[in-house]
This record gives sequence, structure tokens and C-alpha cells, in this order.
Amino acid sequence: MLEVQNLSVNYRGILALDNVSLVLEPGELVGLIGPNGAGKSTLIKAMLGLIACRGQVTYGGVPLRRRRRAIAYVPQRSHIDWDYPITAQQVAMLAPSALTGWFRRPGRTAKQQVAVALERVDMLHLAHAPIGELSGGQQQRVFLARALAQNADLFLLDEPFTGIDKKTEALMLAIFAELRAQGKTLVVCSHEWGDALNRYDRLLLLNRHLLANDIPQAVMTFDNIQRAYGQASQSSGSKQTYADFFC
Repeated sequence: MLEVQNLSVNYRGILALDNVSLVLEPGELVGLIGPNGAGKSTLIKAMLGLIACRGQVTYGGVPLRRRRRAIAYVPQRSHIDWDYPITAQQVAMLAPSALTGWFRRPGRTAKQQVAVALERVDMLHLAHAPIGELSGGQQQRVFLARALAQNADLFLLDEPFTGIDKKTEALMLAIFAELRAQGKTLVVCSHEWGDALNRYDRLLLLNRHLLANDIPQAVMTFDNIQRAYGQASQSSGSKQTYADFFC
């Protein structure tokens, strides 16, 4: 179980996150949604200890920073240097290397884990291709392979569906379903709308504060959308539901 208690982040006097608290259970696929600048990526980075924050984050009752081996993080594609001279296989090998030590040559087990992970995302045939020469969907699959090779229990994915093709989206969703069935916990930061949100067990609606935390139909009400985005309009003077808003 992942527990976040009163997590706050302050950037030079600007409050990016304000007392966010939540609990994530094993075997959940959770969507993290909200407008641009709401603090979605900030929340993931704060949970990982990549940026300074106040509050407490524990995983299985232990501070998350001491359980990093159990966590796989897939950053936004826009935050990656695609010109760096590295192959798909070498990217995927970063996960086992981080666990065994950067200055040790990868053993047979690590190489097998990477090969299985690349095969799982249909990228083994491009293992030796430079990462910068791959398509956006292929690049995303390689970074998912890196996460799979880590054999983590908690997956934090920052906008994994941005800039990918339908084949990659279907493949990723199938893998997410397999991981969830294995009792893994997945948090997906997303800009998706409409029926796509129904793929998640639960949604976290964020805009500096955690505004809602429930099943999609309960979170995506007109009132919640208006609180989060501030641009929704109400027709006929009546309150709208999730179905009204997206149909």
C-alpha cells in the first residue's frame, strides 16, 4: 500500500501542491488527471523524492525513498534527451544496472530480463537501434520495457499515452491489465478525456489540491470539472453528470 500524507511543494514562494493525501492499494490502475500546471508531474516527482517537499510518503509502511527498487518511473517523453547516443537495449538495461550497480557488467540474468521485456513490448527486433531514431510510440515502448525489466511493484507513468500510435496504446493497455492482475499498482498521469477515463479503477483529480478521489463516474461530475478547470459551462441551469458532460 502506498500512502501519501499532507504532501506540499513550494517553488520559490509558489504553492505547487497543498496538503495532498491519498492511499493507493495493490492491484489498482489509477488515473491522475487535472489541467496543465495542476501539479500532476510535481506530485509524482515529490513522491519519488526527486524534488523537495513537505509531508510523508510510505510504501508498505516504509519511507518510499527506502523502497526505490520496488518502484518503476516512466518520465514524460519531453523530458528525455533523444539525441543521447544510446540504443533501445541499453535504455532497457538501465533498470537492472541501477539495481546491481553501475560499474558492474550486466550478467546473464539481467540480459534475459531485458530481452523478455523488449519482446513483451514488441521491440526486441529493434534492440540495437539508436533510441533517437525510433518513432514516438517505439520510444515509449522502450521506456516501458525498462520499467518491466525492473520487476517493480509500483509503476508511476507520466503521460505515457502522449504522442503514441494506436498499436502502442493497445499494447500498453494490455500490459497494464496484466500488471494489475498481478497485484501491481499503477499511477498514470494523463490528459485523456471521455470514455478513455473509464479504463481506470480510480481517478485522482488534482489542481494543487486533491479535489476528488473515486471511481471515474463519481469524479467526473460537472461540479468537479468546474472546480478543477474553471472553464466548464452549465446548460439549462441543472447539474450535469459524467454521462451528460461526455456524451
